[in-house]
Amino acid sequence: MKFVVIGGTGLIGSKVVARLRDQGHEAVAAAPSTGVDILTGAGLDAAMAGAEVVVDLANSPSFEDVAVMEFFQTAGRQVLAAEARAGVTHHLALSVVGTEKLGASGYFRAKSAQEALIRASGIPYTIVHSTQFFEFLPGIIQSGSEGETVRLPTALVQPIASEDVAAAVARLALQPPANGIVEIAGPVREPLADLAQRFMNIVQDPREVVGDAHARYFGAELQHDTLVPAQAAWQGELNFERWLEQSQYARYLPRA
Repeated sequence: MKFVVIGGTGLIGSKVVARLRDQGHEAVAAAPSTGVDILTGAGLDAAMAGAEVVVDLANSPSFEDVAVMEFFQTAGRQVLAAEARAGVTHHLALSVVGTEKLGASGYFRAKSAQEALIRASGIPYTIVHSTQFFEFLPGIIQSGSEGETVRLPTALVQPIASEDVAAAVARLALQPPANGIVEIAGPVREPLADLAQRFMNIVQDPREVVGDAHARYFGAELQHDTLVPAQAAWQGELNFERWLEQSQYARYLPRA
């Protein structure tokens, strides 16, 4: 089978491409560096010729409200139109657990708009709602930085490793379209503020995390369960400790 992976050179995309190729499939990594521009449409038709499945892992370079909405709407229309011309029979897109609950966030409004375009396209689809990646922790911590403290929500998270996300995406891309949402998550739930403090202790960041139920997450206030699956979800294998052992932060761990 031929797969086109939008964002195929990124954190998740490169892993998905490798997994599909390892299983004997043709996987095209579609990205600006490979001559594909999903905002102008340049290179899309050539990349999709003969493709059966498109995996859309693209993300906006800006989270500013207007910019992120324009990115997902423009890219979504270009990609879906190219798929229709090519006769693609399965569109899989990676989105976020809690998207439908966070209308106060410009980023989550844009993801909801992207999902609406997919559902209205007429192309069979699977929307994968993932929890936060462990790899996002430094950015989340930075977003809550206030001098010598870090103020973060106490809402629950169930973070997942990018390796497990790629495994789930590749597996679902090989299955028939769900024509709905499939949720994936990591194996453990805990308050976001607690996880951030554990991570900071390990990487020797001396600041204190202040847990605040009203602290904003990408512009929105969270309920306790906003960012965790409401129903049973596919769970990745790597917990926080195992992810650390294989991450760039492994150097901070004590040697055996």
